[in-house]
Amino acid sequence: MPRFEPFCAWRYAPGTDLDAVIAPPYDVLSDADADALRARDPHNIVWVDVPVGGAERYDRAAATLRGWMGAGVLARDVRPSFTIYRMRFTDAAGVPRDIAGVLGALEVVDEGAGGVLPHERTTPKASTDRLDLTRATGTNMSPVWGLSLAGGLTDVLRAPGELVGRVVVDGVEHRVERVDDPARLAAITACIGADDVLIADGHHRYGVARQYRDQVRAATGRRDTAAETTLAFVNELVADQLSIEAIHRLYRGIGADELRAVLSQSFDLEPLEAPVGQAVLSQMVERGRLVLLGPDGATWLVPKPGAFDGVRALDGAWLEHALAGTAAQVSYQHGLDPMLDAVESGEFTAGVLIRPTSIAEILRTAREHLLMPPKSTFFTPKLRTGFVLRKVDDIRA
Repeated sequence: MPRFEPFCAWRYAPGTDLDAVIAPPYDVLSDADADALRARDPHNIVWVDVPVGGAERYDRAAATLRGWMGAGVLARDVRPSFTIYRMRFTDAAGVPRDIAGVLGALEVVDEGAGGVLPHERTTPKASTDRLDLTRATGTNMSPVWGLSLAGGLTDVLRAPGELVGRVVVDGVEHRVERVDDPARLAAITACIGADDVLIADGHHRYGVARQYRDQVRAATGRRDTAAETTLAFVNELVADQLSIEAIHRLYRGIGADELRAVLSQSFDLEPLEAPVGQAVLSQMVERGRLVLLGPDGATWLVPKPGAFDGVRALDGAWLEHALAGTAAQVSYQHGLDPMLDAVESGEFTAGVLIRPTSIAEILRTAREHLLMPPKSTFFTPKLRTGFVLRKVDDIRA
């Protein structure tokens, strides 16, 4: 089972306008987003988490971070702590949600070793940027999001801790509370350590943490440094907390007629006369259907009886099965409007709207140690970066 430990966190000093310095995670920011955040405040976390410039940008980010720490812009907890992180919001379906999780140091395990499990195959992504930034700063900034399979974590986190930060962004309240009482720290550690943690978001971040750990081991000959763990947010895998949206599919490299012909072998194609909006997304879930978006409009994709026998009941897996052996090249897009825009632009041959993955399927995947297709889940809202920073070993030392 995984280790999950408290640590002495670095936080923005009391009295800081957190709305001016906290940011979304680096991997959802466009260049324009990052520029706007830098303009908002000279101490916005993006200055160090998304540095600009050439190869020297990582050393400059490290120097900036050291300067903030030395000048009191950031302050270090005097005792090891966990940070309860709550997100309160209303999801896209109008359901109130109250996510309660905890920020701590999660063990970095070898691939396949168990304890911390991936839940989907990842798409290739360059890790050099994050690894170079971690090497230069010796700091975890954007946390991995993990789901605890242990029951009872929500109850353990129910009592509030010491409020150390609160911001409201796009209708979502982000609230962080410090916990440093030894008995409560022990209870949180024991609960999360009682069962596997499934990575929900941040597979690449976790992979970078593994690379960094290995480099620290090679440089120091030690296996007891802070690089053996990484910053993670962990909450319980329960349906009433999690808001999961679909990541839809866009296709190119194949003609529209060929794509329809191939899909018609596995799906019945039925006309969809209604405008494609939220009502159609709801009907997809209710009626067990997908939607093909093409240059000539939208079409229902109704799975043929027996077409997916032996294939996992995941829309992404169905599409992989149906299009296997074709020249179709897939891209991934979250959100209905961006999907409609992408198809209308002509950049892609067509798109397919898929349904969100169920909590039951996520749990089954974890228990059977299976992997979903890439981009099977989109957990919302996104955690904010900057509430908690965690210093790890500087490999150059």
